[in-house]
Amino acid sequence: MMLRLSAIALLGLSFSAVAEGPHWTYEGQHGPAHWSQLEAGFKECSLGHTQSPIDVRGAKPDANAPELGFTYAAQPLRIVNNGHTIQVNETAGTLTVGDHVYKLVQFHFHSPSEEHVKGHPYDMVAHLVHKDDAGKLAVVAVLFKQGHENPTLKTVFANMPVAAGPEHLVDSASVNVADLLPAQHGYYHYLGSLTTPPCSEQVSWYVLKQPVELSAAQLKGFHRLYNHNNRPIQPSNGRPIIEHS
Repeated sequence: MMLRLSAIALLGLSFSAVAEGPHWTYEGQHGPAHWSQLEAGFKECSLGHTQSPIDVRGAKPDANAPELGFTYAAQPLRIVNNGHTIQVNETAGTLTVGDHVYKLVQFHFHSPSEEHVKGHPYDMVAHLVHKDDAGKLAVVAVLFKQGHENPTLKTVFANMPVAAGPEHLVDSASVNVADLLPAQHGYYHYLGSLTTPPCSEQVSWYVLKQPVELSAAQLKGFHRLYNHNNRPIQPSNGRPIIEHS
């Protein structure tokens, strides 16, 4: 297998190729309860009123909610261990919400899932991060439960870098994000934040209602590198949640 290192930067998102700035973690003195104290720019982690993740409850069905349009294509695997998760950097794809278009930037994983649905956490979640021309973010959450082996995850997880470092371009592998999506695209929508520092708000979240499967062996493989890399549930603070069936 041929690997090449790339110095491509990640468009200024919080998910940098190698963690820079204040050291934050998911436990202990640098864990979520202390993120806002690590740097002035992280204050929103404790002061924000629409933080993510949330427990999705009390969603209101909306017959006029727009369909989600996914236009993704296969591209060579560009994968990075950023010190907090495994991330795949993407340039081939868009998310369309009504007439609003967002470009796919990257996707990454948390286990267990950060968001809950009616009190229920899932074994893992993939966050598909998109960005529009004005810099606004839209994140699609794909929930995973244990079941059959997932062919797309098989490709990604077979090439996970063991140590944090720069991006790897894997010439021999390609991934189409469309293959990660469930058959049905019903969703829950709410406004939230990044789930990692700096916890910036005004992020549009779309949690797909139908989970997809991964095998117990695949989940165990991810856990060898990252387990419990999930921010705790944040208060909903009465924010509206829309359900699209």
